[in-house]
Amino acid sequence: MSSSFFLKPGAAKVAANKKRKLNATKAKGNAKPGKKTQNAVPGPKKQRRAKVDDEEIASDDDEEYNGNTLAFSADEDEEQETAQDKRLRLAKEYLAEIEKQEAERAEQQELSQSVEQRLQTEYLDSVGRLRRTIAADLKSCTIKNVLKHKLHHSPICALSLSADGKLLYTGAKSQYVLKWCTESGKVLEKGDVLPHREEPETTKKRRSHVIAICLSSDMKYMALAEGGVNIQIWCPQKMKHMQTFKGHRDNVTGLVFRKGTHELYSAAKDRSVKIWSVDEMAYVESLFGHQTAVTSIDALSRERAITAGGSDCSLRIWKITEESQLIYNGHKDGIECVKFINDEHFVSGGVDGAVSLWSALKKKPISTTQLAHGKGDNDVANWITAIAVVVNTDLVATGSCDGCVRLWQSNPNARKLQQILSIPITGFINALTFNADGSKLYVAVGQEHRLGRWWRLKAAKNNVVVIDLKSSNVNKKEQ
Repeated sequence: MSSSFFLKPGAAKVAANKKRKLNATKAKGNAKPGKKTQNAVPGPKKQRRAKVDDEEIASDDDEEYNGNTLAFSADEDEEQETAQDKRLRLAKEYLAEIEKQEAERAEQQELSQSVEQRLQTEYLDSVGRLRRTIAADLKSCTIKNVLKHKLHHSPICALSLSADGKLLYTGAKSQYVLKWCTESGKVLEKGDVLPHREEPETTKKRRSHVIAICLSSDMKYMALAEGGVNIQIWCPQKMKHMQTFKGHRDNVTGLVFRKGTHELYSAAKDRSVKIWSVDEMAYVESLFGHQTAVTSIDALSRERAITAGGSDCSLRIWKITEESQLIYNGHKDGIECVKFINDEHFVSGGVDGAVSLWSALKKKPISTTQLAHGKGDNDVANWITAIAVVVNTDLVATGSCDGCVRLWQSNPNARKLQQILSIPITGFINALTFNADGSKLYVAVGQEHRLGRWWRLKAAKNNVVVIDLKSSNVNKKEQ
């Protein structure tokens, strides 16, 4: 039975037309480019139909396989990270970024605080308001070295230490100033002050006597009192004489450079205090007020000087820019020496054997230790001959002729001056000086007092004693 029997009228014709179009399309696709396609001779009907079916099946399978592959890949991605996993991943990334930013911010804040603290410390130190407590940590002391030289066979009268603590300059009741290396303990250079004295022709030659020495902060100038009315200015590096200042009418007893400047203050027995500009090598002005010889002078960074008036029993702070002075009274007898602890407090020692702690805001001492170095054989108080302090700390050292150097802890807030150590050294303690951190103390020892020859201790040695101070803890700082 023919297959066309089941087709509707005209359907067989339509099917035949579709088949012819399909064959024509196939023939055109197989033709080579650039040549006309020849009419293909139709082969057997069954073979052509099978070939078309095979091609259509292969094409359908490929499309279906590719579609399945794509669908499978999309499903796999969805299985690897769901919506919840994605939110969790983004949250973790956000937290990690926040932690990184906070760590950077904390590091920056810590650095900022460190810089701020350092600037504040430097500022307080520059204005003299930085406080360090080191006296309480001192546990022991040992004599490290003794400096001797044949040119200093007479009593040592003056000491001055460089800011870095590497060079020490000493003067004695002789015509020489010696420059020492503190590490090796050897003399590097010497200077003779006698040829540079300018004496009137009618004046008899007098004994050499270097009574005071001071150094500028930058080690550019050294001033020394030659034992007379004049002040000599030297270059401490080359040990060469530069200039001689004249103006005092009696022997110069004390010299000090204002910290960080080349402004020199001098005190003398003529009851005056004079100011000199060493940069210009010129005299500036004189300050009067003491009734007797001025025995000691000190200054820090501010334009102020403090002086001890000897037997007039007064201390005076000279406000140079304000052209005024503050007067302090408290000792029962002459005042021999005075030192600034900081801009607000100072300490003094006198012939009455008392050591007093003062506040610049009070006219009377806030603490006084009577007979600080005991009494002598004649039942008279041993007078205080030298004082040294570590500036802006609580450590104070005092000397006398009782055979001991005593270390004290000053506490202005508690109104107390407490002894912490006693170091046995025989002789007159004519000068004391600490290094910058208070770990070493230099002591000028002599058989006689630096200002006179009232009596002599034959058992003493004329030398410089170097003392190591040992601390148990790191220095504490407080404002």
